[in-house]
Amino acid sequence: MSRPIQAHIDLSALRNNLRVVRRATSARVMAVVKANAYGHGLLQAVEALHDADGFALLDVRDAVALRDAGFRQPILLLEGYFSRDELPLLAEYELTTVIHSQQQIEWLDAYPRKNGLSVWLKLNSGMNRLGFSAQEFPAAMERLKSHRAVRDVTLMTHFAQADEAPGVSAQLALFEQLTANRHQPRSLANSAAILRHPAAHADWVRPGIMLYGSSPFADISAESLGLQPVMTLSSELISVREIKAGDAVGYGATFRAERSMRIGTVACGYADGFPRHAATGTPILVDGKRTRTVGRVSMDMLSVDLSALPDARVGSRVVLWGEGMPIDEVALAAGTISYELLCALAPRVPVRR
Repeated sequence: MSRPIQAHIDLSALRNNLRVVRRATSARVMAVVKANAYGHGLLQAVEALHDADGFALLDVRDAVALRDAGFRQPILLLEGYFSRDELPLLAEYELTTVIHSQQQIEWLDAYPRKNGLSVWLKLNSGMNRLGFSAQEFPAAMERLKSHRAVRDVTLMTHFAQADEAPGVSAQLALFEQLTANRHQPRSLANSAAILRHPAAHADWVRPGIMLYGSSPFADISAESLGLQPVMTLSSELISVREIKAGDAVGYGATFRAERSMRIGTVACGYADGFPRHAATGTPILVDGKRTRTVGRVSMDMLSVDLSALPDARVGSRVVLWGEGMPIDEVALAAGTISYELLCALAPRVPVRR
């Protein structure tokens, strides 16, 4: 028999979460499916999200795969093209590209085809990763507006603190100042802005993490937002033992029992994608009941406290995150974010859909 660990991808939850986006906005929805749809499987996720108005990702090969699979919606390359050699492929497959740098415009200048490309021009409004500065942006708009290779231009930016107290006001004000009197589509809102800042919805919204059932806010649960978990990572207990006060559990003896305890071993470790840095106390479900991890996570196993679960036994079902165990809680206890946990699911974990 194989190890009992598996990930279950609930595609109906993806469809539900897209409906939550639709209820929050009247803008067109560019579903973000980068990083293999946040670890959920690109083609399967896009099929479940087929009602989205477009899809956004990074790798041109993934974009081509979606076209070859028959998806006709706009497909946006969020980091654009990485060399001039990619431009013919973008035209052939009718891919939309972000343009965020002068270098990309120069590559476009050397491209001979006319009226071939839809582009999204990115303003750096405060994130300071990609995009033209406020000083550069007006000239870039003018250049692309009349560029022989460009069919149409959408204006975009990305918010740095839409999920936090500072919000989007400063970045939104700068964007609106620079795009005033421009009759071009606009795109600004990520998941947090979709839910909290309707003034930023514009023409296209770009939901990411909320599609996969995680809250973009530290203080608001996914469930309260109507979001459903798409990925459930589960396994089983493969050992149960009694230990006495003073006994240590796991590598480095980072946990020592203060009293007699019942300890279970779960077939899941950091080689499966569960974070090694998840400390004692990280929440976990055993037979549908909450308990905690104890000791250091090892490559293939982790330990859990069964002291309050007398009926737990070898073969008991364990949910690491997902159904009944919000991934946001696990991520918070592990000092990370749900995005990282979802994207870190290891290839060796079987996936059931």
